Amino acid sequence: MGDNFEHTSATTKVFTLEFLGQITDNFSEERVIGRGGYGVVYKGVLENGEEIALKKLHHMPGLDDTQFRNEFNHLMRAQHPNITQLVGYCYDIGHQRIKHGGEYIFALVEERVLCFEYLQGGSLDKYITDESCGLNWHTCFKIIKGVCDGLDYLHNGCKDPIYPLDLKPANILLDKDMVPKIGDFGLSRLFPSTKTYVTIKIIGTP
Repeated sequence: MGDNFEHTSATTKVFTLEFLGQITDNFSEERVIGRGGYGVVYKGVLENGEEIALKKLHHMPGLDDTQFRNEFNHLMRAQHPNITQLVGYCYDIGHQRIKHGGEYIFALVEERVLCFEYLQGGSLDKYITDESCGLNWHTCFKIIKGVCDGLDYLHNGCKDPIYPLDLKPANILLDKDMVPKIGDFGLSRLFPSTKTYVTIKIIGTP
């Protein structure tokens, strides 16, 4: 990927918006794999063939790059087999032609994108709402245990515990081996108006 990203630590990758546009066909509708309260999720394919999921976040008034970067670093430290792994992020400011007061103007627009590992199995809700995709007991038990292990890590394994209050099948993603991974567990810190998650300590600041 060369100059398309820079390393800020041993594991953190900072991608350019231009590069993320290239690997998602300019964020085309054909690459959309999900939509939610935080943003739109696209599938991207890196030059080496690796697939990643890009969550292009909705506009967040009052959130600066330092806060975003610090929060990203906190999320990067959440390492567990049953937690969706962040692999990088993008913060970009550019001009965009928008309509305002009946006229088109050029405005500064902030774009923030969080990049996650891509999970081929999709979300759990599509398996439990469609009888044709029923799961056997062994798989159900593996998913239940994995979710419990992930929650235990968020509660007791993190330096600053996170308590998901709105855990639901749509937020549990599955890999190709049906291993469950909890997603969207920390985004509420970037969207303070939401009540989905709470923490026992305010983090994400220097």
